[in-house]
Amino acid sequence: MKESLFLDLYRSLGVRVAPRPEAPESLAPLGFADIPAEYAAAREGCAFFDQTDRGSLRVSGADAQDFLHRMLSNHVRRLEVARGNRNLLLSPKGKVLFDLDLMVQEGSIALSTPPGRSEALRSALDHYLFQEQVSLSVEDETHAPLDVVGPRAPEVLEALLGARPTSMPRARFEYGGVALAALPVFGSPGFRIEAEPGKTLEVRERLIALGALPAGLVVRDSLRVENGCALSGVDVDENVYPQEAGLEEVLADDKGCFVGQEVVAKIDTYGGLNKRLMALRVDHEEPVPRGTRLLWEPSETGGDLGMVTTWAYSFALDSAMVLAYVKRRHQDPGTVFLLSGDRGRATIVPLPVRGRAGRVTSAPAPGEA
Repeated sequence: MKESLFLDLYRSLGVRVAPRPEAPESLAPLGFADIPAEYAAAREGCAFFDQTDRGSLRVSGADAQDFLHRMLSNHVRRLEVARGNRNLLLSPKGKVLFDLDLMVQEGSIALSTPPGRSEALRSALDHYLFQEQVSLSVEDETHAPLDVVGPRAPEVLEALLGARPTSMPRARFEYGGVALAALPVFGSPGFRIEAEPGKTLEVRERLIALGALPAGLVVRDSLRVENGCALSGVDVDENVYPQEAGLEEVLADDKGCFVGQEVVAKIDTYGGLNKRLMALRVDHEEPVPRGTRLLWEPSETGGDLGMVTTWAYSFALDSAMVLAYVKRRHQDPGTVFLLSGDRGRATIVPLPVRGRAGRVTSAPAPGEA
């Protein structure tokens, strides 16, 4: 499996790495010298995340754009060169199989996938190919992005690239061999920057020299839980409808048929979702394992009302938070649940969670339950 370009660097610096929850075979930094400072940079300055272990699938051929338009949940055919979007490949039953970033390029379409998912996506799309003139090629080794976030990100990127970056969503621009596109980073406004893998270390060093801080999994999960941002492979899998995970914006209701479209349309028309991903504040700071059940107050015998998928420390609230699927009729802010296994209580909070960077000196690492 493809690894981060910076693993040797992390080891030489003594940076603690751990398996990604969404891709256990891929190692990523938990954090660097000062995790609260990383969070503060992401909220009040500029921080960046190592995404160099992401996968890439290139779709080319005369029918590539039409083929993907028929397969995926969001528009493809109307996109011009150097324009992209977030997209999903659903199962025929309307559940999420793949969550990807799509970019139209000259003569082909690039699909950026979570770590370790490009070959599986290639196989899934190949299953639908018949007579179309379409070629599918995994190109993981040429794909080495960094995601940049924070209010100072445009200023830092302007100093790096020599031009003010555009905020046009998902539009790709080239700056002297470095590509940049504005896109959400774990639920916050940000950018994806990409150079040839051989130049990515230089880009990383320049970002640091310009005042951006590298950030790891602890801060990533804090940001996305505070923003209610579902992560593929952790909060979203083949058992989840996109609407349950809050992914309605990735569903184009004006593009015609795509795989799973009939189920998506029925949910949009008639409702009927049994659960939805919500953010909850926990009444202690100890990690809560994935799979922990939400039980009705005031007794553990009061019924199973949901399941935790992500735990993270919230610097904004100075407490722990979880993302969890909560059954309908129990989704109002302020609703309190018991956590199974005598793990305390959790209360639904409105999103997004905002606040100045906390003053805590440490935070538990993901998975340290």
